[in-house]
Amino acid sequence: MTIAVSAVILLGVFVYLLWRYARLPLWQAAICAAFGYFLASSSIGPEIGDGLRALARFIAGLQL
Repeated sequence: MTIAVSAVILLGVFVYLLWRYARLPLWQAAICAAFGYFLASSSIGPEIGDGLRALARFIAGLQL
């Protein structure tokens, strides 16, 4: 749950910055949000979540 909320916030901030500074039209930002919403509720949504959790575990396990 923590990873999903963090990813949503990170991607939301990214779309906001694109809208604000890269002149992304508001309708395109809305399409990005709708696409993410429908993708999460699709059959591939759980696999994307599993991949993000695996990536987070990999990054957490790195010894820097």
